[in-house]
Amino acid sequence: MTYVDGFVAAVPRANKELYISHARAAAELFTQWGALRVVENWGDDVPPGEHTDFQRAVQAKDDEVIVFSWIEYPDKATRDAIQKRMMGPEMAEFPEMPFDGKRMIFGGFNTLFALG
Repeated sequence: MTYVDGFVAAVPRANKELYISHARAAAELFTQWGALRVVENWGDDVPPGEHTDFQRAVQAKDDEVIVFSWIEYPDKATRDAIQKRMMGPEMAEFPEMPFDGKRMIFGGFNTLFALG
């Protein structure tokens, strides 16, 4: 089964085009390096919850939009190799993220099943 990294971040609404440009450039690298798919989603209907929600998870501010993204890999070994490259010199000249990366949440997941 595949392996997935998932991400949730709060991006300033004014930085939408910068975010798209940054995410697209990164996605192209990740797929060149072996990722199967990169999916980026701009929040549209992300309601507040009673106990917890996406906004609180990333300490979103009023002018920020929730972004929900994932990268799909053929296996964890490929993901680990790509993550190592992400920390290497190939990314050193990559533009700074157009959001506060300290408030991003992320994690790696084993796929249980996939339909469609």
